[in-house]
Amino acid sequence: MTRLTRGLASEVATLLREAARAEIMPRFRRLAPDAVRAKTGPLDLVTEADEAAERVIEAGLAKLFPGALVVGEEAASADPALLDRLAEADCALVVDPVDGTANFAAGVPLFGCMAALFLKGEVVAGWIHDPLGDDTAIALRGEGAWIEDSDGRNHGALAVAAPVPLGKMVGAVSWGWMPEPLRSRVPARLPRLAAAINYRCAAHEYRLAAGGHAHLLIYNRLMPWDHAPGWLLHREAGGFSAQFDGTPYQAARHRSGGLICAPDRAGWEEARAGLLGEG
Repeated sequence: MTRLTRGLASEVATLLREAARAEIMPRFRRLAPDAVRAKTGPLDLVTEADEAAERVIEAGLAKLFPGALVVGEEAASADPALLDRLAEADCALVVDPVDGTANFAAGVPLFGCMAALFLKGEVVAGWIHDPLGDDTAIALRGEGAWIEDSDGRNHGALAVAAPVPLGKMVGAVSWGWMPEPLRSRVPARLPRLAAAINYRCAAHEYRLAAGGHAHLLIYNRLMPWDHAPGWLLHREAGGFSAQFDGTPYQAARHRSGGLICAPDRAGWEEARAGLLGEG
């Protein structure tokens, strides 16, 4: 694989931007009724914008990373076996062409375009592009996280919020995919936070936390295109994360087991005990 540099990372950001401009934004609030379909259920949607953007991004990534395995959300929906190759591939990328498809389909201006790079199963780069703000949050393993605008300018390092007690935390908590008893327990405990939010869009929730504007993220369903980019962004912005049982998250292998992201380990432990614990 070509050595990953900030210049190459910027080229990926440009690719996401171009795909958003060509395939996503022209369809926003202009989707025909037959351009939206349910996949596994009413909360799992796909639109023609997802499919068209994924084709453009996959083709562009194949040129930037010759020989790499590219796993798009929609391609993996059609061929789930693609996901099984992710952990063993020397070089692989995952793509979520429109994260927050339910928002996009409803005309809500809150969705993102995400990608992550894996080398031998480890996440080494992540991108979260905001098609409306036209900027991209980028993370490189060991080199930090930052926002790059449409002119390629770096707007400074991202940093998570300072640690606070549970009662002062603002958290994005996605409880809908949780099994019982967590599915009942966690929503009942959300008043223990200062505020609980749900954007229906992990892309913007991760950007919010990595930028220091929220303290806590909790997810249960862990598809790699939804979480690998944001997990690295949060980590490189100084945050701490682990699965519900305290083990490290491995994006190429884990699709369940939950994930908690907090400013530090102490905050993670307090959030886990206060929102998920049996007491």
